[in-house]
Amino acid sequence: MITGPEWSKKLRGEIAKAVIGQDAVVERLLVALLANGHVLLEGMPGLAKTLLIKSLGTALGVQFERIQFTPDLLPSDVVGTMVFQPKTGEFMPHRGPIFANLVLADEINRAPAKVQSALLEAMQERQVTIGGATHALPRPFFVMATQNPVEQEGTYPLPEAQTDRFLFKLIVDYPAADEEALMMERWGQVTKQPELVPASSGGELLAIRAEVDRVHVSPAVQGYILALVRGTRALAADPKDKLDPSAKRILSFGASPRASLALYQAARALAWLRGQDYVTPSLVQEIAPDVLRHRMGLTYEAEAEETTTDKVVGHVLAKTPVPAVK
Repeated sequence: MITGPEWSKKLRGEIAKAVIGQDAVVERLLVALLANGHVLLEGMPGLAKTLLIKSLGTALGVQFERIQFTPDLLPSDVVGTMVFQPKTGEFMPHRGPIFANLVLADEINRAPAKVQSALLEAMQERQVTIGGATHALPRPFFVMATQNPVEQEGTYPLPEAQTDRFLFKLIVDYPAADEEALMMERWGQVTKQPELVPASSGGELLAIRAEVDRVHVSPAVQGYILALVRGTRALAADPKDKLDPSAKRILSFGASPRASLALYQAARALAWLRGQDYVTPSLVQEIAPDVLRHRMGLTYEAEAEETTTDKVVGHVLAKTPVPAVK
């Protein structure tokens, strides 16, 4: 069986043919694949979010579909609908683009709530309902969505029920100066996009997940994960319940139990990817912001003071005792 570093190296090497930099984001995408989770990428336009996900689908060797979310999109455009067949006089299901291994929901916040809700069943149960009949989605199945953090005109904020179904919310930042210079040099000398070839397969990914499930998580680390998640809920508690009467609520709600499961499985996947057979607190700390930042709600007062969920996660990490792992 292939090791985590070997699998990571061959996939990242193929993706690097098309995408320069973004090493941390690429690693998180691989972790999401191993943890069977969906990903929400947020970043300014032009940061290669779409190209990155498309390249990942090609390198993984799975069926890829892109859905461009727009205000006039309908749920049937995503999951499919019943189509009348004149020859038989019956209605037959017509499957939408959601029936793929890797689905890119491009600019997901540009579609109204009824379209966004069409993804809820697919993301949670890996199935969709068309005409009263349930249809299983292919295995493996992932939704990777993008959204623009600054342009709010003509957008529809994602409801908490949907954002909670994303394993990670990744912040895609600007490339470093040397990486941007390399982009100019590379694309100034070529006239076509590089051709990527599959470096893995869906079957290999499903087999690897069995290896990830063997990564050990000690009771102490499990308790640490719970303490971090429950620490966000403590910040959402009523200030009257606190010893300090002047304390202000930072969060209107904390992370759900789905966050505990996500942090647990993502830490195991990250450990396997780096060639470790057990999870350490440092791995949990490293991946916690990506798991928690979209699962908490800031109060109006916290937003007015320019507090971010990343700052809250940092506060929880600093206040939570780290267990000693032998």
